[in-house]
Parts: sequence; structure tokens; C-alpha cells
Amino acid sequence: MPQTRKIIIDTDPGQDDAVAILLALGSAELEIVGITAVAGNVPLKLTEKNARKICELAGRPDIKVYAGAIRPLMRQLVTAEEVHGQTGLNGPQLPEPVMKLQDQYAVDFIVETLMKEESGTVTLCPLGPLTNIALALIREPRIAPRIKEIVLMGGGYFEGGNVTPAAEFNIYVDPHAADVVFRSGVPIVMMPLDVTHKALTTTKRTQAFRALGTKVGIATADMLEFFERYDEGKYGTDGGPLHDPCVIAYLLKPELFKGRNCNVSIETASELTMGMTVVDWWGVTKREKNAMVMRDIDHDGFFALLVERLGRL
Repeated sequence: MPQTRKIIIDTDPGQDDAVAILLALGSAELEIVGITAVAGNVPLKLTEKNARKICELAGRPDIKVYAGAIRPLMRQLVTAEEVHGQTGLNGPQLPEPVMKLQDQYAVDFIVETLMKEESGTVTLCPLGPLTNIALALIREPRIAPRIKEIVLMGGGYFEGGNVTPAAEFNIYVDPHAADVVFRSGVPIVMMPLDVTHKALTTTKRTQAFRALGTKVGIATADMLEFFERYDEGKYGTDGGPLHDPCVIAYLLKPELFKGRNCNVSIETASELTMGMTVVDWWGVTKREKNAMVMRDIDHDGFFALLVERLGRL
């Protein structure tokens, strides 16, 4: 049996976050050390509750969920109820969670875990704004060289932004946190809109989840049918992009993705382009390469993996 990979999922669920968590829970190769919630798609009191709802949906109330930052480092919180609904998980009717929220602050949990576990063995998987990760790096700089890598969903370059013309939501919500993370020296794999906009939840793909006939499969189909309506109207596509599961899929099957090492810098000064991920794709600056920026995905392979793993729950 190959060794499992230890991960911390940092998240603001969100239907696509929920599918990412389910993918991780359905994959024996991954050991979820903990799930940390952050304010983002909806406020923190909902994101931490949604994370627990998803664990219970998957039959995994043993997973520890921690609440983190209630707002970005320097800006007011921007949320996305117009996309995700008032609960953040509109679509299925999921019961209120019974499993308890951990007492420890998420940022302290991240720091403590990274200092306790063997160096280079824990991967951070941020699916939302990077506030918790930045606060952990600021609070205890010694964790940076101990992180195996950070695999995150955020940013966009060739696709532009999805909340402003220049910025993707996760980075826009807390650009100053993103700046801390991208300057940290930790190895980063970035799943931008350039990849996720190629992973569309077509009608056929959503029906494949429903056809599983399980509680998880039906709830996933209900979530995606609600979630995709916003992007279908915006982009005129069959289905919407399934952003966050790309992070977990990369850990399981990196061969599904293609990209290149680049410098990524975060715009924090201009209101016009606030939160833009400026990707030096063509190497026209002397700035140091700090992220593997993905641009292509085998979308059929990606959805086959999702259906197979969610089918195990």
C-alpha cells in the first residue's frame, strides 16, 4: 500500500469546494489532517458549517473542522451569494451538522500541525481566499520550508477575471494574503480560471453523478445544477466551470494537467486591477519563478476520476 499524502484543505464551501472535499474523502491516497474554513463565498459562520455538512454527507464525522479568519487581512469581505445561494450550498437539502466544530483557531491548527509533522510531509490545499494561509505564514515564518507544497485554486491570466475584468474571486477577496503566499518561497501549484473554465459540468456529466444513485451522488448533482446556472447564464455554456476539485484531482492524477513554471505577482495597489495574478508566462521579466501555473486539463479524465471516487462514498 503506497504511503498516504497528508493534506490540510482550506476552504469556503461553496458547491465546487464541496465536490473537492468529497473527492478527497473518496480517495484513500489522501489523509485529511484537518479542514480549515475561511470567509469567502459566504461568511465564516456558514463556511465552517458547510464543511461539516459535507463531511457528514460523506459519512466522515471524524474529520476535524476548524474555523479561521472572519475577514480579509486589509479589505472588507466580498462574498458570492449570487453564485452559491444564501447558504453557500444551495441545491440539496442537507441537514444541520451534528459533528462539532473544533475549539482551536484554524490558523493555530495550521501552524501547530506543520511544526509537529515531519518537515515536507503536509500539503496545503487552499480552495478559497488565502487569508488563513497568509496568517499562518506571518504568525510563524518557520512553517514555510516545512510545507511540502501549496496546491491552490485561484487567479486567471489568459481568461482574465470572473469578479472583475482582471481578477478571479479567491484572489480578489484577499489580494494581500495572496501576495504573502506567492512571496513565501513555498512551492506552489496554481489552478487558475485558464484550467477550470475547461472543466465544464455538462448535463451529461451532472447526470453521471445522479446515476450513482447514492446520497452523495444525488446531492452532488443537485449542487451542480444549482451552481452551474449562474455561469451558464454568464458564459452561455452547457454547464459551469468546476473550479476547486482541480486541486484535489492534481494530487491524485497530476498527468491530467499541463502548465509551466512562471513568476506570479499579485496586484495590491490598483483598484482597477486589484487582485490580478500577473503571470509572466513568456518569461519577459527577471522575476523568479514561484509557481507551476496550469493551463490545460484532460477534462474527460477529470470527470471520470470524480465520478469514480465519489461513487466510493
